[in-house]
Formats: sequence, C-alpha cells, structure tokens
Amino acid sequence: MTTMTSTRTARPESDLLIHPGELLAEELEIRGLTQRELATAMERPVQAINEIVKGKKSITAETAVQLEDALGIPAHLWLNMQSTFDLRRARQARQAPNDTTKRAARKSA
Repeated sequence: MTTMTSTRTARPESDLLIHPGELLAEELEIRGLTQRELATAMERPVQAINEIVKGKKSITAETAVQLEDALGIPAHLWLNMQSTFDLRRARQARQAPNDTTKRAARKSA
C-alpha cells in the first residue's frame, strides 16, 4: 500500500481523551438536572443517557439534535466533540502497538 506524505507540519495534539458524555454530565450538574429529567425531555430511555454519560455510547446526529433541543447547545458542537474523541482514540490505538514495540526494543538493547 502506498502512503502519501505531507509537507505540512503536524499540529501537536493532546493525549487527553474526553468523551462528550463527561461534558454532558458536567452540563447536567451545572443546570441541576438529572439524567432522568434529560431523558424525559429528549424522549429517550434513561439507560441511553447514562451510557453516553459513562462514555459507553457515542453521540449520534439524532442524539445531538435532541441535546440541542433540550439544552440549547448546538448539535454541531456535540458531533464535533464526538468525532474529535473518536479520531484521537483511533490514533492512540494505532500508535499503541508501535509504542510497545519501541519499549521492547529499548529493553533488549
């Protein structure tokens, strides 16, 4: 497989992974809302909201629109947070085997 190389300088990227569910949990706390109240407002099961808050479930476009309606936070922000999280997680997973190989090489040297 041929890969293309870029002459552009890569931007530094944080290793910190924050699922948008963590930010949703903070937003609920700030507003004094429970997951049950949000689920009722969104007409979604409480379990779905809980799984998002725990980072077990991704925010879909439909969920983002429902969050926008319920909380007034634009849907594109929720989707951007989710896609950024997914991209960073994919990059970290891709780098993880390389990091392990490098550590093993250092130990054997």
